This record gives sequence, structure tokens and C-alpha cells, in this order.
Amino acid sequence: MLKRILVICTFLIHSLLSYTQQPNIVFILADDLGYGDLSCYGATDIYTPNIDKLCEGGIKFTRAYANSTVCSPSRAAILTGNYPDRVGVPGVIRDMPDNTWGNLSNGVPFLPAQLKEIGYHTALIGKWHLGYESPDLPNDRGFNYFKGFVGDMMDDYYTHERAGTNWMREGMEEITPNGHATDLFTDWAYEYITKQTKADKPYFLFLTYNAPHDPIQPPVNWLDKVQTREYKASLKRQKIIALIEHLDAGIGSVMDAIAKSGQADSTIIIFTSDNGGALNYGASNGSLKGGKGDLYEGGIRIPCLVYWPGRIRPATISQPIILMDFFPTLIELAGGIPQQTLPSQSIVSLLMGEQLKGVNREMVFMRREGHRYGGRAYYAISNDEYKLMQNSPFEPYQLIHLSDTSSLEIPVENAIIKKELGKQLMKHIQNSGATPWH
Repeated sequence: MLKRILVICTFLIHSLLSYTQQPNIVFILADDLGYGDLSCYGATDIYTPNIDKLCEGGIKFTRAYANSTVCSPSRAAILTGNYPDRVGVPGVIRDMPDNTWGNLSNGVPFLPAQLKEIGYHTALIGKWHLGYESPDLPNDRGFNYFKGFVGDMMDDYYTHERAGTNWMREGMEEITPNGHATDLFTDWAYEYITKQTKADKPYFLFLTYNAPHDPIQPPVNWLDKVQTREYKASLKRQKIIALIEHLDAGIGSVMDAIAKSGQADSTIIIFTSDNGGALNYGASNGSLKGGKGDLYEGGIRIPCLVYWPGRIRPATISQPIILMDFFPTLIELAGGIPQQTLPSQSIVSLLMGEQLKGVNREMVFMRREGHRYGGRAYYAISNDEYKLMQNSPFEPYQLIHLSDTSSLEIPVENAIIKKELGKQLMKHIQNSGATPWH
């Protein structure tokens, strides 16, 4: 009996120490990955075995949402835990004075800065897209190490230029690496993880790929394989399949680095996308309506997986979450407390198999853009069951009942719900109006 008690006590002590140990955090963000473009999310023409392993051994969210339907705002939300229009990023930040729609607010607490204060080494490898010069570069905002692409998109995955300018940087210095951007980011992440294994502190790696954002430019050997297998598909579809499968292979290499480090059980991996897939480039959002640029579900509902072997049990969760929720979640898992009151909420209890703490809340989605939108913003607000939305600033709001018709998004009539969601959205617009963005 005494021996049994000692065994139990030893197990409890080990479990407590395991829980209190600060985990490494690897947050992998794809660019424009569609909800229906992973085999673990139902794709039948794409093979993503490495991402599928994260799904099989971790938590799969079926109603995870991006804060916006385009790039910069969603990234700002992840790194601040706030709505992007409340931190100065309502739209895409570009190196074009007459067509840029955001300016990251000064003094906003950033996720890497807060993790650094509680003992983490922090790194961004890959795409930044939140500013082109100080004080809006990664090293200004709490990252110890940065190696990647500052800009919005590459015109070529091999030259890494945008409109003739090279935006590849290591820290503040311009670099001119050779190779496909996906391979470069993978190799740099592999090197970083290997190096940090020998360090005496945990690390936070924000690994942000450009793929599968256009131009849809997979390596030739990957395209050849897909064309042989998926010969009935259009060239457009074949190319994006190859680009995604190439991305999956890169993620497999990153997972291999974590396994070889001997720290797999103390490393959390998050995999998700910044918005829905771009339909005009061959992406699929499954049965969801719309795609990148839309506030229909196909533009904002994203694949999202959380993997932590030995700590998180495999599960499929349909409770809605939004990208900014990872800010308080990761700080809590790291043993810290967010330094400010935020509209995001921790999902640690969900990850641990419990009910989500706190009360239900509305989630707001928005985008400000030039082009055919004329610099105007358009919005959606959801309370889980209903979504009040417009899909351009020039159309009236419509109410959608999400629980049964999320793939069809057929407007419904409910004057009471529509009025209440409208009031909550107006309050959000008033509050965010206090934040300059230009």
C-alpha cells in the first residue's frame, strides 16, 4: 500500500512540474490557406501528411476565425490580442502611400515582448507585413531574432522581390538568399530550433510562410508530381495543390527538428492561416461560401490545429474561437498574465478538455481597403448563432443564421437579433474610431 502511495505521489509531483515548466511555442501561420485545402479538413486532391499528424494528435477547430479577411489585420490581432482596427491596422499595410490602410500603433503591448519578459527567447521567421521601417519592424516589437520578408507579398518566390525591391531582412540588414521562399523559411526555422535546444530558456517561434499566397509558384518537381497524379485538374488547381504540398513538407521538416531536439513533449505547435483561400488562384474553402476578401465564412473561417503531445488530448472542437484569442492563451500557458484588458479571451480551458471560461461574446470582423472599395470599411459581427454582415461597404447589412446554413449563408429575418448585433457593432466602430491608422 505504501509503495502504491509513493508511486501516486511521484506521478503527481512529476505532473505538477511538467505543467509548471514553460513550454516552447511554435506558431506556424500559412498565408491565404483555404478551409478546404488540407486533407484533414476534407480535401480529396491534396495530401498533407505532416499537417494531418498535428490534427490526428491534437485539437482540430472547425469554427476558428481570422480577425479579418486579409493579411495585415489578422497578424496584428495575433500579436496584440486585440481587434486590428483598435491597434491601427484596419487593412493591408503596403509600401504605397496612396494605397496603404494601416499604421501599427505605438506603445501597444506585443506578444513576443510579453513572453520575453517572462523568460522567453522570441523569433520571427518568415513574413512580417506590419511595417516597413522602424519603429514598426519585428525587432522593434519584441522579437529577439528576425529573419524573413518584411513586405506584403513576393512577386516571385525565388527573387523575393516586390515591385523591384528586395524586402528580405535579417534583423535590420538586407539579405539576398538563394532558393524558394518556403524552403528558406523552413531551413531557417530548423536552424533556429536546433540552436535553441542548447539554450537555457524556452523559445517562441512565429513561423510565417508566404505560401500559398500568390503568385502560385511551386517548385517544378512538386508540380510535376501533382500533374502526374491529378491530371484531370486544371493547371490553376494543380499549381496550388503543389504549393500547399510543398509547404506541408516544410512543416514536416520543422516537426522533425522539434523531435530531434528531445523537447517535443514540452513544445506546443499551433498551425493556422491568416484568412480564407483566394478562389481566383484555385484555392478551396470546402463548402463554405466566398473566399479571401469576403466576410462570408469562406473568407474568415480558417483551418486551425493545436498540438502538444502528452498535454492536449486529440479532439474536434466546434466552439468558435478567433485568432486574437491565442495572445492571452499563450501567455497563460507560459505562466504569465496579459498586461492589459483585452477583447480576446484565453482558450486554455478548451485546450485542456474543459468548457471555455467566461461568457459568450460577439466577434467582429472588418476590413478597410482602397481599390473598388474607395478606402471604406466593411464589417461583420457574430454571436455564434447569427452573423450580421455586409460584403462590401456599398451593400446593406444582412442577418445570417450560422448554425444550420453556414455553408449557404441564406439571409434570415429576426428584427430583435439584427438590432442588438447592430448596436454592438456600432459600439465597436465608435471605440475603434479613436485609434489613428494613417
